[in-house]
Amino acid sequence: MNLYIVGGKQKGEVLKDWQQYEKGLILKVDTDKGTQETVLEYQSPKEVCADGGTSTHFTAATIKNDKLYVGTQTEVMIYSLPDFQLSGYITLPCFNDIHHVRPRENGNLLVVNTGLDMVLEVTQKGSVIREWGVIDSPWERFSKEVDYRKVPSTKPHKSHPNYVFTVENDIFATRCHQKDAICLTNPRKVIDVGNAYIHDGFILDDSIYFTQVNGYIIEIDRNHLQVKRRYNLNAMTDVDKPLGWTRGIHVFSDGKAIVGFSRIRPSKKIREDGKEIRLGGYGVMPTRLACYDLHSQTFLWDFEVEEFGLNAIFSIHPVD
Repeated sequence: MNLYIVGGKQKGEVLKDWQQYEKGLILKVDTDKGTQETVLEYQSPKEVCADGGTSTHFTAATIKNDKLYVGTQTEVMIYSLPDFQLSGYITLPCFNDIHHVRPRENGNLLVVNTGLDMVLEVTQKGSVIREWGVIDSPWERFSKEVDYRKVPSTKPHKSHPNYVFTVENDIFATRCHQKDAICLTNPRKVIDVGNAYIHDGFILDDSIYFTQVNGYIIEIDRNHLQVKRRYNLNAMTDVDKPLGWTRGIHVFSDGKAIVGFSRIRPSKKIREDGKEIRLGGYGVMPTRLACYDLHSQTFLWDFEVEEFGLNAIFSIHPVD
């Protein structure tokens, strides 16, 4: 199986979240042969980075019509496929900790601006069409006079949105801290997931699949916006240690799901059921892809990527 894996390479030393990545990476891996090709490396220019410890990595991407839409901390880029030539570039003063980019049918882009707890709709030329605050009104806690690309971090975030998607004509965004997904265009619609921090998603037929960072996949009924099933990947994998930071998912029509696990960073805290757990970076499982059969709830295989320089996985995309 050939896959594009989107993420970043960490710096050697232990740093704060917003300082730790050396460059963005996209790998093309063949999981059958165990081989890889680095198709894209990228470092953000200094003028769009905070002073005193810059960081560059790619976040969750979307592929549509032979184009890959992807963000960094402070940028949105569009690459043609399969040659990975840059065909579009946007950076705005309000961009801080971009987590996901998705194109709309009208050609505009939905951008998850995590650092400002906000989702934006922008044109491909960079004009802002609309702004949604995911926890309060846009600009209630932030200033339009500030260049947030130069702000190292706005943490702690009140909501920490991760992923944007559409259901029919409605736009939804996941909210990590609230453990849900809310409808930005119709506030009455809420997908309450619960249990643990929610991250990325994938839509297939009448289901929406979300990852939770503690090793679960949650299947949502797309028509009723309610939980259908919870898949415990920890139990399927049968290991006595944390699987890693569960982020990035692709589900196939035959029920197989490929999930990204990133090695838990030193000093990373996971809050689960009211408890705080501190885990080290080298006594836990490595960054890798893993494949599960959701129908039989079994682990099938995994594929480590740290030896290829990828330390964090944000999204997974089959190669046509």
